[in-house]
Amino acid sequence: MCSADSMHAFMKLLKNSPAGAVFNPWHHRDPLHDAAAEAPIIRREQLASYMAERQKATVILLAEALGYQGGHFSGIPMTSERLLLGHLRHKGLGPEMVFAPAPRRTSREDVKADGFTEPTATIVWGAMRELGIDPRGVILWNAFPWHPYKPDKGFLSNRTPTDEEVMLGRPVLLALTAYAPQARILAVGQKSAALLAAMGITAPALRHPANGGAGLFRTQFAKVLKKGRG
Repeated sequence: MCSADSMHAFMKLLKNSPAGAVFNPWHHRDPLHDAAAEAPIIRREQLASYMAERQKATVILLAEALGYQGGHFSGIPMTSERLLLGHLRHKGLGPEMVFAPAPRRTSREDVKADGFTEPTATIVWGAMRELGIDPRGVILWNAFPWHPYKPDKGFLSNRTPTDEEVMLGRPVLLALTAYAPQARILAVGQKSAALLAAMGITAPALRHPANGGAGLFRTQFAKVLKKGRG
């Protein structure tokens, strides 16, 4: 299967999000917080641009699930809208690290003027910059590719996906590995490690950057990459 066919299969599978308290940023509209009706289309286009520049990626960094401060509005896992809008340049992070086309915001400005920012996303992108890693050699993804939220809190909340939900991400991950067959997978957190184990994939496990894990994540990330180059 050629890369174009693999990409088409991958993008098509993203439409199959489960029912319940799950937001699909590429096919659902957030009626309270999206700036316009075409927001899902913009998020699909931005994910497609991101993926198109990573056909030769050598690493897939697999975390847990999409979050409201990240992919919910940017359309890209572990990537905040604030980064795309250029409001993290003071941290050495710019939208050109993500993809070449001019990014577009999908959230309403009156909800968050500079766009939402996700701590985990900032840590991960910052680690790539500090370690001198070409961001186009890394695909950021999640075991559960959609955004699970708390029903009583609404779209601007996150919840941990159930074990059953995580397993629903298997077809998408298989399609991703078909698109980037040369990429090795690194598990970030227990949920992603569990999915990979269920799929029979052995992968290095990294500490999740959240809740005080940033330092250990950077150290482990650097060690695994150095080992891979050796």
